[in-house]
This record gives sequence, structure tokens and C-alpha cells, in this order.
Amino acid sequence: MGNKSIHYTLANERPGPGLPPMFARYKGMVEREICQTIPAPDQDRLPTLLQYHLGWVDRNGGSVAVASSQGKALRPTLCMFACEALAGDPARALPAAAALELIHNFSLIHDDIQDRDLERRHQATVWSLWGEPRALVAGSVMQSLGDLALLRCAQLDVAPEVTLRVSSLLTESYLEMIEGQCMDLGFESQPRISVDDYLGMIARKTGALIRSSLQIGALLATDDEGATAAFARFGDYLGRAFQIRDDYLGIWGDEAATGKSNDNDIRRRKKSFPVVFGLERARGAAREDLRRIYAQQELDDADVLRVMTILEEAGAPQCSESLTQESASRAVRALEGVDLPAWARLEVEELVDFLARRQY
Repeated sequence: MGNKSIHYTLANERPGPGLPPMFARYKGMVEREICQTIPAPDQDRLPTLLQYHLGWVDRNGGSVAVASSQGKALRPTLCMFACEALAGDPARALPAAAALELIHNFSLIHDDIQDRDLERRHQATVWSLWGEPRALVAGSVMQSLGDLALLRCAQLDVAPEVTLRVSSLLTESYLEMIEGQCMDLGFESQPRISVDDYLGMIARKTGALIRSSLQIGALLATDDEGATAAFARFGDYLGRAFQIRDDYLGIWGDEAATGKSNDNDIRRRKKSFPVVFGLERARGAAREDLRRIYAQQELDDADVLRVMTILEEAGAPQCSESLTQESASRAVRALEGVDLPAWARLEVEELVDFLARRQY
């Protein structure tokens, strides 16, 4: 399927932007903070599984020389950026940033089990190497370590009431995230899902943690409730743009860039945005074919290719890109009323452009 499934991308897209500088600015700080929480790797023990998933060590606990297996650390980057953009000391946001990354990664370990994914970030998934029971435990431990990491805010002279509010925001957001995951799994067996249903689901599954990352960073910098609310709105639209782009890449992305099979979403009959849009917009035989294929227990190569043809004829790639760009524009506008320095305003634009046009 590989080359056939990316022909739309190659024919219609400009090269994606590179990772904005803000990611490199905070990366080392966040990793050092997480290292204070996760013990050193040890063969046949949980720390190896955790650090392997984060892309820091190989399956034997040895150091990894390249970073291709590491994530972007989007959520901790957003947290620290929001804090610094509002004239706060980004170091105050480090415990929260580490907690956000650990919580996000606990969800990925569990998602890989539920989705039966064999690869993530160019390497085998934890469950595929160590089995489901140990992967479940590793994910749960990662969640607990995230909760513990946040408590280090108290060592940075963060007021107790602020620490409690940050903790509450984080917990509420990952409960929303779990709810969204349950909705997403439920959608796979439901014949009809509307675009509104889909948008409500991703607002929880993806949007909640992205929104809270920015809220928490803002709270750790200022007591200006208006600024915090604006960063929350920014996060809502940013999360929508991020997930719709992710869904697009799940079908038309380049496997070499994404580190995932680009036909897996369709084979799993996942109700991603292009499919939900196609089910609403396709007509006649195309709609019947799409419904029939998604009612099957297993899909072969011909089924996958037929689905992609229907989606492209219905205009799903173009609509995905259009809604991504609209969400990106709304994200930028959400911060227009906030007094930000010029460097931060520029970085907002770079960040939004990257997330809306990224190739991985």
C-alpha cells in the first residue's frame, strides 16, 4: 500500500515546516526534570520500559544515539512557552511540564495496546516487545509518576493554592482525555458518526491535555484570569488543528516521516475525520461501499484502496486541510487580546504553522 496511499500528499502539498526553535529551547530542561522522576533503566525492570517508550534507551537499556524514536514533547513545550510568554520564569513550570509529558505518554502506551499498534516513533511498541500485562503496568506507573512530578512545584515557591489548582486542572484534563479515548473506541463499532460527534470527541481525547498545558503554564506565570482564559481558547483550537492534521497524516502521510503504517487507521476502521466526512458526503454506490467495507471485520488491500478513492472523490483531503487551517487561524486570533512580547507573538505563529502543516 505504501506508495499508493501517499499520492495525494506528494501531489498537492508544499514541504512541511521544520520544528520551531521553542522545542529545542525547553527539551533538555524537560528531560532532566523527567529523569528526576523515572529511575535509571535496568534490564527486566519497569524503568527500562518507560525510558524505552520515551526513546531514551533501546530495548536492552542501552543509550540511544539518535532522537528519531523520541516524541516532539509538544505539551511540556506549550506549558513552558505560555509561562515564559507571560513574563514568568519557565523553570517554575518544569514540574508541570514533566507531569504533562508523563501523562501523555501513559496514554500512548495504553492506546497502543487498545489499537494493536506494532510501531510508534519508528520503533516497536512496548506491548509488542514485553506483552500486554507489563505494558499496562508501565502505562499505569507512568501516570502515577506524572502525578508525583507535579508535586515538585512546592519546591519552587509556587503558592499552595496555585499548585492545587494546577493539579486539579491536570487531573480533570486527563480524565477528559480518557473519556475521549473511550468515545473514539466506541465510534469504531457505530455505523453513523457525525462531524459534530467527531469534534466533540477530539476536544476531549486530544484537546483537553493541550488546552491544560497552556492554562497551567499561564497560571504559573500570572494571576490574570483573562490571559489564562485566552491561552485556554488558544489550546482548544490548537488541539483541533493538531488532531485533524494527525488524522490526515494517518491516511495520506509518508510512513518514513510519521513512523506509522499509513493504512492502519483504515484497516482498523477508525472513524477519523476524513472517514466521518466521507460517510456524510459520499453518495450512491460510493457511500454504500464505504459503509459495507467499514462493517467488515477485516479489510484487505483492495478495501483500503477503495476507501481512499472514495474519500478523495468526496473531497476529504481538501476538507481536512481547510478545517485544519481554519482552526489554526482561530487559535492565533484567540491570543490577539493578550499583551505578548514580539518574540512570543512570532513563536505563536511559527508553532501554529508547524502544527497545521507538519509531516510527522
